Amino acid sequence: MATTDRHSATLALAHALSAAERGLPVIPLSRTKLPALPSPHRTPHPQTPEAVLCRGECGRPGHGVHDASTDPAVVRALFAAAPWATGYGIACGRPPHHLIGIDLDTKSDTDSTAALRHLALQHLFTIPDTVTVLTPSGGRHLWLTGPPETVVPNSASRLAPGIDIRGAGGYLVGPGSLTVHGIYRLAPGTAHLAPAPVPHTLLRLLTPPARTHHPAGRPAQGSGLVQFVLAAHEGQRNTRLFWAACRAYENGLGDDVTDLLCDAAVRTGLTEHEARATIASAARLTMAPLRPDQAG
Repeated sequence: MATTDRHSATLALAHALSAAERGLPVIPLSRTKLPALPSPHRTPHPQTPEAVLCRGECGRPGHGVHDASTDPAVVRALFAAAPWATGYGIACGRPPHHLIGIDLDTKSDTDSTAALRHLALQHLFTIPDTVTVLTPSGGRHLWLTGPPETVVPNSASRLAPGIDIRGAGGYLVGPGSLTVHGIYRLAPGTAHLAPAPVPHTLLRLLTPPARTHHPAGRPAQGSGLVQFVLAAHEGQRNTRLFWAACRAYENGLGDDVTDLLCDAAVRTGLTEHEARATIASAARLTMAPLRPDQAG
């Protein structure tokens, strides 16, 4: 390993241990922002399809955010198994902080920061001063804490165009991480802050309504869609995921199988961000009527 790579790996571990000491569960990330450890279930045995949905119960590392820990010994072991890691991810929705990440993207056609301010004015809540991480692309992540009894799901542009949410099952790239696009850094004036509690009104916007009960037989249909995504090869992963998500929403299964479809897509090689964005696009396309600001 080159000296520069060793230095980056050492810094990543140091930042990760510091975050773990503050109660933030962490995992090692590669320069692509993906979990650094490969899945032990890349080629599951045909007789054990349940391995595809394993979330670490097998006891081996390589389950992405499900490996996240605040135990220094575990963190060191994860990074020792991935010496190429140059960053770390912070698991959201986990105790004690139950972190919620508000990802304000700069790649969309709209100003996501302005969109968040508009939501705050429209729904009468205040965006609190909180830990803010600047991304290499010019975006920013706002860290908030949620109540332990409320599960906030991940979403892409559901709240507003360009605003992604990192909740249970998701992770945020930690400050100090080195990626192919640059380094994630704490915004000036926020390093001394603790993550602020999420405003109650905003929490309601982040939490989807209760799911509708579906007739018997639909879970089997959802399982077929998951298997369809899992069978994707390179070059067809997004297409298969989009098709499956469209069919799911058209048949009233969308919210019930979103996490399963996302997990399946990640297993085929997509990032969670790409998978959530593709599923969100399918939802916008199939859930009529569309508003003008939802089109595209």
